[in-house]
Amino acid sequence: MTQAWFILTRADGRDICAPSPAQLADALAEVYRVGAVAPDGSPAAVVLRFGYDDGLMYQVEVASGGEVTFEEWSDRDCEIALAPPRHMSAVPQDTAQQLWQWLAQRQVAKIRSQPWQGG
Repeated sequence: MTQAWFILTRADGRDICAPSPAQLADALAEVYRVGAVAPDGSPAAVVLRFGYDDGLMYQVEVASGGEVTFEEWSDRDCEIALAPPRHMSAVPQDTAQQLWQWLAQRQVAKIRSQPWQGG
């Protein structure tokens, strides 16, 4: 049987398996803070990944400044991209939260239907 999984990678690089809604909101708030940077000094970014043990993986990355990237992969090893990465700029925090909520609810079609700049 195929098992679904969710992993949140925080700006500091820590992974949280099956994050709670509060953990998701906290991670986004951290990135949207003015001047948010990663431990290495680069712009802060957080990633929510959803996938299945035997296949598909989707991820929505949110970086400081509201830069959002959506990617679709054949597996969690990112071996084959199923579509070109899609981007949005200056995304408000509540919109990023909605994208993550859809990903957590496995509503990938709603994410695909957004006004992405590429793909």
